[in-house]
Amino acid sequence: MKALKEWATVVKALENGNQTVLLRKGGILETASGFMVEAPKFALFPTYEHQENASLKSQYYGYLADARESKPKEGYNRITSVAEVMEERDVSSMEKIEQLSPFHIWSDSYIVERMNWMPSKPMKAVFLKVFKIQSTEIPVLPDYHGCKSWIELNVNSEAGRAVLSQTELEAQLSEFRGIVN
Repeated sequence: MKALKEWATVVKALENGNQTVLLRKGGILETASGFMVEAPKFALFPTYEHQENASLKSQYYGYLADARESKPKEGYNRITSVAEVMEERDVSSMEKIEQLSPFHIWSDSYIVERMNWMPSKPMKAVFLKVFKIQSTEIPVLPDYHGCKSWIELNVNSEAGRAVLSQTELEAQLSEFRGIVN
């Protein structure tokens, strides 16, 4: 199954329903293509590099502390959720990016920094439906390292429990579409 490498802090926010949208431009190894969704459903692979409070809205600092405290033992990672892409859009307008603020936990300064990186490429806004699954500990293979967004995992893609109710999800998705369309 495909897995998306994402900050452990963001994975916690996705699993708690505090985030439904990812804003991505791609990793350093993806500068030519930019970020592309490689699978309609994928595991979330928590990463622990590059995270800092300055990149988060202050009310979510606790997620970073939790991520650091619950980090798996060296050489392993823990998969606890899968995500399904409900909608994806390229967004170039800073005004639209600012309107998406309620859908994520990143600070305004971090979003501006991401927009300014590879400025000719649009930001990919990806609306997700997230499912909590039974925790699976996996060894971290050498192929998983590096600044790339996608990796291939040998994990079960069980259904899991949706984080948000269908009503909550549809309301947020409708609002998201109103912004990005």
